[in-house]
Amino acid sequence: MQTRPLGRTGIQVSTYTLGTMMFGPYGNPDPEACVRIVHRALDGGINTIDTADVYGDGETERIVGKALRGRRDDVVLATKGNGAMGPGANQRGNSRRWIISAVEGSLRRLGVDHLDLYQLHHPEPGTDIEEPMSALTDLLRAGKVRAIGHSNLPASEIVEAQWVAQRRGLARFRTEQLHYSILNRGVENEILPVCRRYEMGVLVWSPLSMGLLTGRYRKNGTAEVSAGRMHWVPRHMTDERKIDAVEALLPIAGQAGIPLRHMAMAFTTAHPAVTSAIIGPRTEEQLDDLLAGAGTQLGDDLLDRIDEIVPPGTDLGPVDVAYEPPHLRHPQLRRRGAAAPGQPYTVPGERKR
Repeated sequence: MQTRPLGRTGIQVSTYTLGTMMFGPYGNPDPEACVRIVHRALDGGINTIDTADVYGDGETERIVGKALRGRRDDVVLATKGNGAMGPGANQRGNSRRWIISAVEGSLRRLGVDHLDLYQLHHPEPGTDIEEPMSALTDLLRAGKVRAIGHSNLPASEIVEAQWVAQRRGLARFRTEQLHYSILNRGVENEILPVCRRYEMGVLVWSPLSMGLLTGRYRKNGTAEVSAGRMHWVPRHMTDERKIDAVEALLPIAGQAGIPLRHMAMAFTTAHPAVTSAIIGPRTEEQLDDLLAGAGTQLGDDLLDRIDEIVPPGTDLGPVDVAYEPPHLRHPQLRRRGAAAPGQPYTVPGERKR
């Protein structure tokens, strides 16, 4: 397992990061088994763990904290905040009020006194970016956070955040966590180049495209999609364009003598902007298989063949759980004079007459 610099932070992270979304009630419900996965990953050369407060409604952070007892100094520990952690209207989001509370909650559940990387889990269009940035700057100065980043941010907002940091004298975001795989390459258009421009570390979530790039889910339906996947990403798991691409990719991997899942992981880490790809094993066997492919490298000929199937900068289809900007979700933000039912309509920036 190699390490790479996490942007300009000076922190070195492994090319694979252990993602923990499958730890707890919505994945592997056995805490002891999850602890063993963490230890096995660390022994296998992974030094970075990514979690979030909303995973398992907080239970995942507790499991990670238990696994790190006695090994905290070996780990670059990252978590995220933004999602709802209670019924209250202010128990979520990117406000200064909530971000400080969210960090304190994560520290408590993880049983640590600092986080190596704290990330805003999602953009919050209704909140001025200066609000979370000022709060995170204070948390950095207090020693509770070592570096800050964001996840799922559009390119324009990455640039805005860098500008705000410079103009307001705030700590700047050092990392971006984004969705990138052979089947969804849209971030190659602007987001990855922008991250390189600002020398940011890039963590990739779902490099196996929610399991489609494991090669288990075939056009002939040889593997049944789990209820969990069909609940969270039904469009993605049944997208014919993506399934057709998988069918075209399998023989390429076979001719190269590597499993499709190893080829897919190596594809993401081959991009010069990518620092680390997040793996999310539910079992020790899945972890061992992914670790076995950690040294896989793809030659130019193989990458060219992948480009022929899924051209650079192309998203074959949406991913249900990926961030979608408000102007794509709400027609009234794209149509002058089209009001939402029961509500007046104004174009942002214009006064209502």
